[in-house]
Amino acid sequence: MELDASRFDIRLAANDAEVAAAQRLRYRVFVEEMGAPAADADHARRLEKDRFDPHFDHLIMIDRQRAADDPLDRVVGVYRLLPGERARQAGGFYGASEYDLSPLEAQPRRTLELGRSCVAADYRGSAAMHLMWTALARYVTEREIEILFGVASFHGTDPEAVAPALSYLHHRHLAPPDLRVRAQPEGFVAMDRLPPAALDARAAVRQIPNLIKAYLRLGGFVGEGAFVDRDFNTIDVCLLMDTARMVGKYKTLYAGGAHAA
Repeated sequence: MELDASRFDIRLAANDAEVAAAQRLRYRVFVEEMGAPAADADHARRLEKDRFDPHFDHLIMIDRQRAADDPLDRVVGVYRLLPGERARQAGGFYGASEYDLSPLEAQPRRTLELGRSCVAADYRGSAAMHLMWTALARYVTEREIEILFGVASFHGTDPEAVAPALSYLHHRHLAPPDLRVRAQPEGFVAMDRLPPAALDARAAVRQIPNLIKAYLRLGGFVGEGAFVDRDFNTIDVCLLMDTARMVGKYKTLYAGGAHAA
């Protein structure tokens, strides 16, 4: 699908109605497509929401040309962003329920939690995600963020079904000790399910969702252990990016913001 970038408005949600539009897209993707029970969702209004939403910035992509009976359905891309200094107001990071984030909380550097990233089904495979990442780069640059992190998901809750992918991530992309968060005990599953010698790297990579592969191309890492999130019908891994360790052209992107895309 080819898209004219000029048809999109990509910015932070400016009011409650725009946050609701972000929550509507999240509902369509996570609840209706992926089958997440989403206990905190407003099912009557088809909004996926939780107590953290008021504290996050919501990066939204609006398609001005999209035909929609409901204005809430014009948002076609979403990212939820929580700067570290604001996490205290929220009672901590959202990801702390799944990972021990003390290695990040001990960092004197600026952090940003990413989450609820999704694009409407009919915009996947287009430039939509690239446009969202370019806007994210601007946000990161303007706020001098140094460490980005957040959970990303495999569909389903059976770790054996994605054992090759989890093992590949553990053996090839485990975070360095200073960033190595660990899954909380109540949902912890080991990722090193297969030894390196038994891995078929190509088969493993095919199991990895595109969003996770994109973070890895940026030079991202994963924390230790995955977390089974039954409320969202997923197996989550914690992805981390250190802008000082990013690979070449992507480091340039974040150093220059959207102009370097």
